[in-house]
Amino acid sequence: MLHCLFQGFVKLTGWLPQWLIFRTKTTFEDRSVQGRGIRGKAIVVSNHNSIWDFAVLLYAFPFRTLRCAAAEVLYAKNPFMTAMLNLLGCVKVDRGQCDFSFLERLKAVLDKGGVVEIFPESRLPDREQDTRPLPFKTSYVYLALESDAPIVPVYNNGCAFSRERLQVVIGKPIDVRALYDPALSEKENAQTINLHVRRKIIELSQNVRSPFPFGENEETEETAVS
Repeated sequence: MLHCLFQGFVKLTGWLPQWLIFRTKTTFEDRSVQGRGIRGKAIVVSNHNSIWDFAVLLYAFPFRTLRCAAAEVLYAKNPFMTAMLNLLGCVKVDRGQCDFSFLERLKAVLDKGGVVEIFPESRLPDREQDTRPLPFKTSYVYLALESDAPIVPVYNNGCAFSRERLQVVIGKPIDVRALYDPALSEKENAQTINLHVRRKIIELSQNVRSPFPFGENEETEETAVS
């Protein structure tokens, strides 16, 4: 309950500053589906540009509390950052350990009808070297299959703090069970669904101006589960 109240406070007090800074334009793949926001449980999956992406999506979904999977490096910055992440309801992911207990914590949120937010690229891209989006990790797919939660794909053009206007495109929810092939193994299904979601986010980026090359490596497969 505390994180719900704190996120509400942040949204109310930060609405004008974020609008002046980000000038976000939010569009929808199908407004008739998403115009009233997310209903019920869901996993929001987005490409990753900067540490500000969580704030961007916080205001893209103003009427839902987003529980974000946050990397351990953020918790190591300082006690103030750790306290803020905890107040916002973030779930710590330790990428250096083979510990997937964070999936259980996220599933618990979904089981209560909540919304979780995951950036499956798992790290920030190198501005000079990486082609975007990076390969996606598949843990969010397993979470979706286990919880029966739809995946809401989101594209963010990464123009925060720039002269260009920041644009967010929200895609139609993806039913992962409808994509599941019983003839394939669970791992093969996870890889197939992962590529489908990644390609959908690349598709959402079409006709949106971005300062970064995006989509050139769209056939890259990722098999890691983290």
